[in-house]
Parts: sequence; structure tokens; C-alpha cells
Amino acid sequence: MDWGLKNRLARIIKPHSDRGVMLAVDHGYFLGPTERLEVPRKTIQPLLPYADSLMLTRGVLRTSVDERYPIPVVLRVSGGASIIGKDLSNEKITTSVKEAIRLNATALALSIFVGAPYEHDSLVNLGKLVDEGEEYGIPVLAVTAVGKELEKRDARYLALSCRIAAEFGAHLVKTYYCENFEKIVNSCPVPVIIAGGPKLSTELDALQLTYDALQAGAAGVDMGRNIWQSDYPVPMIKAVRALVHQRVTVKEAHEIFTKNKEIEKTPKPTPITNPSYPIKAKTKSTKSKKTAK
Repeated sequence: MDWGLKNRLARIIKPHSDRGVMLAVDHGYFLGPTERLEVPRKTIQPLLPYADSLMLTRGVLRTSVDERYPIPVVLRVSGGASIIGKDLSNEKITTSVKEAIRLNATALALSIFVGAPYEHDSLVNLGKLVDEGEEYGIPVLAVTAVGKELEKRDARYLALSCRIAAEFGAHLVKTYYCENFEKIVNSCPVPVIIAGGPKLSTELDALQLTYDALQAGAAGVDMGRNIWQSDYPVPMIKAVRALVHQRVTVKEAHEIFTKNKEIEKTPKPTPITNPSYPIKAKTKSTKSKKTAK
């Protein structure tokens, strides 16, 4: 593995903890204007300081992320099907590696659909993308998508998908948490990060899922809806970050969430001003010393 590729991976999986917090905001590429992600910039901006990396499409990157903010980008480069279409597995590569380089992407992401009608195409896509990424030192994240068939989220299926992704050369794999998750991690020779999945009933449920996955060997999270669909997204990502990097307990993480939620709910004091007497900024005098005398 070349220095550049290893360096890019270290921006996603942080060396100090061997874990990472990725914020997923790529949902619109097949779901359209997802609830609370209708205006991407509004959703993303307050969460940026607490994410190690950001997973999104080139369209949202260009329009909704401040280019001056130095956050690693995991660029979604596959697509071609929508939630109302016949088959979500019918994806192709939609963004070139040259485009990813222009956008200064840290990694490339695409979905594979093991067992779906377009399984072959998605796996060939992965192989070709790894070839191109390796040429420029850019790692590839393979997402073990299950389309609309959520019942496929069991250890046997996900272990199969993750192992195949690693065999095809993926440098990271994103998958769902399930019972016996350690079997998936142990049989996959590259780091496995978990998807948050659909919004759970409570923040505590999402924190428990994160903790259980990390305890079973996950290298971090790529979480979206369970953060920004919360009524308190910033307190939620702070709690998730504490689980990932500080290795706190679920109870401690929930206390972090609750504490920050209460701070956020506290009304901010209104500055005391007198509109009749505006304060003018001080300006340097343009008079010379002789004139002043």
C-alpha cells in the first residue's frame, strides 16, 4: 500500500483510536429530499466540527459544503437507480476518478448488491474502481447494500458480502449491524464500519447499536439519519463521537447527549444594546502631526 493511500485512510480511521466517525449525507442520490436533509447545507454545517469525514455526492459537496473547511471527503461515485425504480441494484459508476481528484476526495464509495439481480455488475464496478483508485492512491469504501430487502441483514449474508468486497480489493467496508457481528469483522480482512440505517425509536437505541458494534470490532460508524433526524443532532453526534474515540459506555454517552441537549435548549441571553447610541468602530486619524498641532 503506497504512502498516499495509507495517509488518506488515516484521515478516515484516526490513528490515535483506530476508529472513525463518518457523517453520511449521500441519501439523496436515490431517496431524493430526505426528511431533515431537504436543505443539505443547513443540515451539514453545524455537524462538520464533530465528524472525522463526510460521505456525500459531488453535487451536494459543490453546493452545500464550505470549500474552506478541511474535512476529508468520502465521495459517492455509484448510482443510477431511485427508490421508486424497479431495482436499486442496477447501479453504475457515475463519477470518474479524475473528477474525484478535482474535488480533492479522500476516498471513493460505491455500493455492491450481493444476491441481487445486478450483483455481477456491482462487483465488476468495485473491481474497476479499486484498479483506478490504486493508480492514484485513493482508497475505496464498499457499501454492502441490501436494496429494499432489509430482512437480509443477518450475519451470514453480511459476512459473505463483506468478505467478497475485501476480496475484490476494497480498503474499507460499510455494512449493517446485526447479531453475531463479530463473525463479520473476524472474517473480513479490512476495517468494517457500521451504517446507522433508518432512524431508530430513540437516541439511546442508536447509541446502544453503536456501542455494540464497536465492542464487536467495528472500526467506526458511517451514521446519517440517526444523527441529523434527531431533534438534537449536534448533541447526538457528540455522544456518538465519545463512544467511538473516548470509548465511553452507553450510559456515559447518553449523559453527554442529555447534557448537551439541555445546553442547546437553554435560551441565549439577548445582548443589551441602545439603538439610539450606535457604537462606531475606531478609525485611525488621517491628520499629520503638524496639522494636529
